Amino acid sequence: MPVPDVSVVVIVYNDADRLPTAVQSVLDQTLRDVEVVIVDDCSTDRSFDVAQHLAATHPERVRAFQLPENSGAGGEPRNAGIQHTTGKYVMFLDSDDVLEPNACRNMLEAAEETGSDIVSGLCVRLHKDTRNQKRDEWYAWLYATTRTLESVTELPDLFVWDTLSTNKCYRRDFLIEHDLRFPKGMFYEDLMFIADAYLAARRITLIPNQVYFWHVHEQAAVKSVTNRRHEMTNYEHRLEIHRRIDALLAERGLTEMRLAKDVKFLKHDLVLHLRDLPFRDEAYRREFAELSREYLAGIAPEAYERVQPIQAICAYLLQQGDWDNLIPAVDTLTNRDKVSSPLAERDGRIYWCDGHFDDAFGREVLDVTDAGYHEKPVNKLFLRNQLTRFHQSGRGVALAGRITNPLGIIPPGARLSGVLEFSARRRSLQSFRFPVRVLRHEGDAVHWEAAADLTAKLRPLGIVDTIWDVRLSLDVDGVRTTTRLTVADTELSGDPLPVRPRLTRMVADHLEPHVSARGHLAFRLVSESRNSERVQELIARGVRGKPGTLAKTGYRKAKALRKKVTSGDNKLRAYHEVFSRLPVKKRTVVFESHLGKQYSDSPRAIYEEMRRQGLDFEAIWSYAGSPKDFPQDVTLVRRWSLPYLKALAQAEFWVDNQSYPLKLTKRPETTYLQTWHGSALKNMGFDQPSLKAQTRQQQAEQQRSLDRFDRFLIRSEHDVHTLAKAFRLKEKTLLRVGYPRNDALVQARQREAELGRRERGALAAELGIPDDRTVLLYAPTFRKAGGRHGRFTLPFDVERFAEQFGDRYVLLVRSHYLNHVVLPPTVEGRVIDVSARHDVTPILELADGLITDYSSVMFDYALLDRPLVFFTYDYDEYVHEGRGTYFDLLEHAPGPVVRTEDDFYETLKSFETQSLEYATARKEFVAKFGEYDRGDAAQSIVDQFFAQWRR
Repeated sequence: MPVPDVSVVVIVYNDADRLPTAVQSVLDQTLRDVEVVIVDDCSTDRSFDVAQHLAATHPERVRAFQLPENSGAGGEPRNAGIQHTTGKYVMFLDSDDVLEPNACRNMLEAAEETGSDIVSGLCVRLHKDTRNQKRDEWYAWLYATTRTLESVTELPDLFVWDTLSTNKCYRRDFLIEHDLRFPKGMFYEDLMFIADAYLAARRITLIPNQVYFWHVHEQAAVKSVTNRRHEMTNYEHRLEIHRRIDALLAERGLTEMRLAKDVKFLKHDLVLHLRDLPFRDEAYRREFAELSREYLAGIAPEAYERVQPIQAICAYLLQQGDWDNLIPAVDTLTNRDKVSSPLAERDGRIYWCDGHFDDAFGREVLDVTDAGYHEKPVNKLFLRNQLTRFHQSGRGVALAGRITNPLGIIPPGARLSGVLEFSARRRSLQSFRFPVRVLRHEGDAVHWEAAADLTAKLRPLGIVDTIWDVRLSLDVDGVRTTTRLTVADTELSGDPLPVRPRLTRMVADHLEPHVSARGHLAFRLVSESRNSERVQELIARGVRGKPGTLAKTGYRKAKALRKKVTSGDNKLRAYHEVFSRLPVKKRTVVFESHLGKQYSDSPRAIYEEMRRQGLDFEAIWSYAGSPKDFPQDVTLVRRWSLPYLKALAQAEFWVDNQSYPLKLTKRPETTYLQTWHGSALKNMGFDQPSLKAQTRQQQAEQQRSLDRFDRFLIRSEHDVHTLAKAFRLKEKTLLRVGYPRNDALVQARQREAELGRRERGALAAELGIPDDRTVLLYAPTFRKAGGRHGRFTLPFDVERFAEQFGDRYVLLVRSHYLNHVVLPPTVEGRVIDVSARHDVTPILELADGLITDYSSVMFDYALLDRPLVFFTYDYDEYVHEGRGTYFDLLEHAPGPVVRTEDDFYETLKSFETQSLEYATARKEFVAKFGEYDRGDAAQSIVDQFFAQWRR
């Protein structure tokens, strides 16, 4: 009998209805020489009968076997299946899943070509209970391309994250030679088996093809292992499997792999069970903690450093048995960004909770200073709102709760008001509000009480709005924050409340409380009518029938059309084919600064000069994010919106400092004034290696966007040789007038020379800077390694700075507009974050000295003829491994260049002497890089382009 190419072991237990589909997915493989080995785990339904029928129907390709007794898990049926296989390669399939039609062919070809013991492909999870069968790819980054590993240690992420046995093809001789078997009667048997297999394999190949479809049935009557986390046995087995894998790694001396696995346990395995804790009783929690404590004690402290702070916090509090702080922390674990603890400040640091300060490791884990909670106003905080009382009777509900008050951000004397809002979960439907009648400040929380007569006031439609979410909107001295009601262990008791749906009571006529997936209070429409199920069935038939299909099709088409109309491609089409055919509006200028993120820079200086001269024009400013801090006497348009595109298409002038969307063609009637945002140290434009490596077509597209500039502002001949050349601009495009944003700096230097003294102005008082302090500004360039949301880690210890120099200096920190920083509260008043201020020019004018690295702000600040310090801690990496620079900063810097934190502090000690020491260097620097900055750039531009608009 010929040997099959691949044997697929299909395991089944009490799944008679779905087994044929799984088997058929094997029989339908494009690789024909495939056999099916069905192993029934002693089912109590018809599963084995179905298996025997399939074997009889396909006698040459299907064989069926049954275990004499149920093994309790999926491992032993697979072990038996391996023994019965005859193919050169073996795969595994569960009875409720299917193989991709080309899975066997693709995996066989990869195995034969590479000689690998294991070939692994992409698994796709299909959520069968969802309306559109939502799909997610299982750790897709591992399968971005085909690659072969000589050892799994080359890719620890594969060992740690892809622990499935089912999306893989194994050489059978390899399985037999190493006696690779699944643990018997254990849940999570895949983890142990695949760990053994990975470590034993001499070669592993990954392919980017989809091979396995994992069907997820979350609403199934019989839950899968992954959906039975309420059973303590589930957690016991998970921990035991992890212990066995730990021993396996220790035996082989694979400490880095063990660390990576520990990180995954804290990030994934433990989190799955922690999220359920608020809904478990005291006995469950005690047993869970007891089981966890021993295992967590063996996890290396380094693993805590590699996970998200809240994951580490939860693991630590669990090990300590600190339930009072753990349960709120789990709320934040489930609801990212929620502040569920009052927090604690100690020694100038912010901690998740008060306590554990005598444990050095605990202090480190619980330190959340870098999260920046202490810097956020109340309206930027998502506060935990713990439901403490729920009473349902008659026509409504009486509720009470406690809103967390972190670090006392809600002061005792604050004016408080609030409303409860019941909103249909489907957006754009109804919402109903009820006043909060009691609000009382209680230190680390705000107590509230409210009553809602839902029967009288809440009128659902009746079919489309079955779920109602509850929120409490709290007003603190006129500033509003919105909270969700966390249920935790508060009992939701009482009979369903009668309501009057607007459409029909036949489907639902009562509201009952329930807990959302994220632990929040919600209500759902139910019916107490005996005929409701029949009515619902009829409605479901109608929805599935022709009228329902037509209605749904129309709705989906409308929804798709709306999405299509507002898509990027259609916005471009609207710009070019509709808006650009409208007449240009004379005396209309569209201004933009830093991609709409700021009201700042040279566009602002030009706009304000036009207003100062009283010109008659329509000003339009683009904004991205919040329109706050933009001028009130202009038309504001959100960047990339249709009004934005229409404004650009009809404008007589464009004025910006970076670039309008690259694919927008400028009309010939429109004049584009490109002010740019700084002279160049680092290579720009087509001088960058990345742009040089582009195809001709890509370079041509880039050039078309640059050719839109009608005028490009120049502040020195250095700009001509660098920026203009890198952008391939023609000489007639260049406008040698300097930067309008720098007019204020030149004028400040002239005013200082005339008066013989400095005038700090109002900003110093606004920031609370004492008169006897020297003001230093730290303004670094953009860093890609900024972490989530562009966070930039300062290269020096600001607390050390404040301690050493706080009596002499105030340090202003200005991060790049694409980065942000977080400062600890210990440095308050001595180190101030000014990154949120739109315009850097007033900050430069205020500073007595500048600390920077490679930022173009150096060229602007030099105009003030004040000291500069260059802290280039990563000089070699930035200059030689990055995109390169136009000149050697070490040679031309008009101030000391330091590379280490200690040298940086030493330089600051002699800061005052540098003013004279580097005076000549600063003058030469300005002469070379700022020769056209004379203080009249904005006026010159207005005179050249807008003088005819004077009233």
